[in-house]
Amino acid sequence: MVEIQDDMAMVEKSEDIEVQPARRRRLAAFQSSTLFQTLLWTVQSLRPSFMSTCKRNNRLRRTAYLDGIRGFAAFLVYWHHHELWAHEAQQSDERLQSSFGWKGEHILVTAPFIRTFVTGGHFAVAIFLIISGYVLSTKPLSLLESGDHLAFADNVASALFRRWFRLWIPIFVMSIGIVSLYYWTGIFANFIPEGSYGKELWKLYGEMKVYSFVFGQPKMPWLSYHPHTWTIPVELRGSFLIYGTLIALSRATRKARLWCMTGLIFYFMWITDGAFYAMFIAGMLICNLDMPVVQDELAERFTFLKPFETVIWYVVLIVGLYLSGVPSAANDVNYLRDSPGWYYLSYLKPAAVFDQKWFFLFWAAIMIITAIARIHWLRRFFETGFCQYLGRISYMLYLFHGPILWTLGDRLYAATGWSRESHALHLPGWTNRLPVPKFGPLGLELAFFVPNLILVPVTFWFAEIGTTLIDGPALRFGSWLYGKVKASDEYLA
Repeated sequence: MVEIQDDMAMVEKSEDIEVQPARRRRLAAFQSSTLFQTLLWTVQSLRPSFMSTCKRNNRLRRTAYLDGIRGFAAFLVYWHHHELWAHEAQQSDERLQSSFGWKGEHILVTAPFIRTFVTGGHFAVAIFLIISGYVLSTKPLSLLESGDHLAFADNVASALFRRWFRLWIPIFVMSIGIVSLYYWTGIFANFIPEGSYGKELWKLYGEMKVYSFVFGQPKMPWLSYHPHTWTIPVELRGSFLIYGTLIALSRATRKARLWCMTGLIFYFMWITDGAFYAMFIAGMLICNLDMPVVQDELAERFTFLKPFETVIWYVVLIVGLYLSGVPSAANDVNYLRDSPGWYYLSYLKPAAVFDQKWFFLFWAAIMIITAIARIHWLRRFFETGFCQYLGRISYMLYLFHGPILWTLGDRLYAATGWSRESHALHLPGWTNRLPVPKFGPLGLELAFFVPNLILVPVTFWFAEIGTTLIDGPALRFGSWLYGKVKASDEYLA
């Protein structure tokens, strides 16, 4: 009997030995299948980075702090638009974007230095443009400083070719998504519908065709489907300006190049209404001045200021923060003169600048960026993981925060007690579903923060997904296409 049991155990063990390799083979085959790889890629793409166990490269570039500043600025744009959207019934366009004491109202969030962090979206745009000028110039200028003109030409050619695809492909994809969301789900997304999906796509094509042609007089201020994209034609024109200026000055001496950049800034700001493009050139000028060889020369020339360096940069930072809160509810200079704290400053505005806020934001952004680079604890803050994360997703954060605000955000704000004129028509069932007390000063109410406990992480998550699925492929497509059209070295020889 014992022998029979031993034989049966041996048989079962041999069957297990035969079955296990078969199971492993089937599992290995499934894991290598297209279906499994697609599912794995989808899960990894949708998983927020804070749930990932993979550690990113902690080595920071010399200009990593600029990535952090850009990401933080993108979050300022998010906060600005949410403040104005939720507080529409409180006349937020005027009250939250004017100076402290405007019309006798002393609203906490409009106080100097505070307003920048509440409704500092316009200041963030100035930051974007100056950083763009800086970053686009970094590699070409370093090649010019080293005298490698051949590598400089290759770098500028590649960057110029890829720029259009990098900026416009994400916008086109986002716009199609906004249109599709409405026609597939019925969720209103802040545009006037044409009545059918086909007509809407045709209208989108017509707008994209006109809007993405950035030369000549602008024919529309922004896309109907995504008004926040008004800065993108400015970005593209500014990029062309940077690359053209670099090429034009590629054979100039360093001193002549710096003087020509200064002259261009004067032209754009004081001769013609080109404040945006003065910002791009200012970024390029700062980049050139930040080159190590130039920094060494400046350090020798201004040695007498070394004992006062820390004080000087803190003063620059404070002045920049004050200017960054320039009232922006109107572009009339008389409005600025009537604003407490801005009467005398209003006389500094050049006659050529139509919208005075950009003149002051130009100086504010320059001062703050240069001060951050030289105040160590501030620079370290913008080099932290969180700010670098914001920098990595900054473009998609800029593009995604609007659609999420118009859809999920609008519903959450309506449910927690914020009202807009459009709610009666589009969201009658959401109004005051979960009212939250409006405890706190205007712009900082509890009822405003509660929806953002959901909206901030959701927006970050979608921005991450967009960075992986939209922004990254757009970058790779431009690089791939340039590689296809680029002549081989043998052909050039």
